[in-house]
Amino acid sequence: MAGLGALRNTVRQELVARQIDEQISARYPVGQRLRVLDVGMGQGTQALRLARAGHTVTGLEADPAMLKAARESLATEPAGIRERVRLIEGDGRETGVHFLPGSFDVVLCHGVLMYIEEPDALLAGLARVLAPGGLLSLLVRNADALAMRPGLAGDWPATLAAFDTDTYTNRLGLSVRADRLEALTATLAGIAAPLHAWYGVRVFTDNVPGDAELPAAQELEQLLAAEDRAGRTDPYRAAAALLHLCGVRG
Repeated sequence: MAGLGALRNTVRQELVARQIDEQISARYPVGQRLRVLDVGMGQGTQALRLARAGHTVTGLEADPAMLKAARESLATEPAGIRERVRLIEGDGRETGVHFLPGSFDVVLCHGVLMYIEEPDALLAGLARVLAPGGLLSLLVRNADALAMRPGLAGDWPATLAAFDTDTYTNRLGLSVRADRLEALTATLAGIAAPLHAWYGVRVFTDNVPGDAELPAAQELEQLLAAEDRAGRTDPYRAAAALLHLCGVRG
């Protein structure tokens, strides 16, 4: 759980939160309470944030340690928020076991696809549980920018190797896969949730140490403003470590 309040994770969570809110505001009336599913919810940062905003949230998580952390965080919330959250231990590839078609207005799947060797079936399942017009939010590792991290660290053999692969070793030491915008765009079209908008996440701060602490409030706000601007602006967003893709169910 180390680093959840550190700079890299704060940048990721804050930017993704702003982007989700932007997409929700563009699609739904102010104040409408939405049905949200967070697949692979981790410690529950986005799930709890959306519950605090008044939405009904279901969190699906396969890792018992992460689920325990989410439950502990939920337990500290007021009763009204706790009542809006349901936590389920389960695999994101089994949404059909747990939920009926069209059960949710918003489906989040952040930091999950990198651990799935063949994600198409999972994505089709996510689209299935979305209501018509619903929002699908995916956060993935950017395969078209895998050379950036080792390149900025001066690891030239790893940099050269990264140009020709879609796999990498993450900071947990696990070999995982990354996704390309072009391929995911085609996949989203194929599952009737075509790409509506996309953002880059962590253009400038991907290489900071995992335990780097937050700067002073004014500097942090400037940093977030720069990351937010870059994540919406070509060509910077294409070099981001992460891609946030938003599809809309037809």
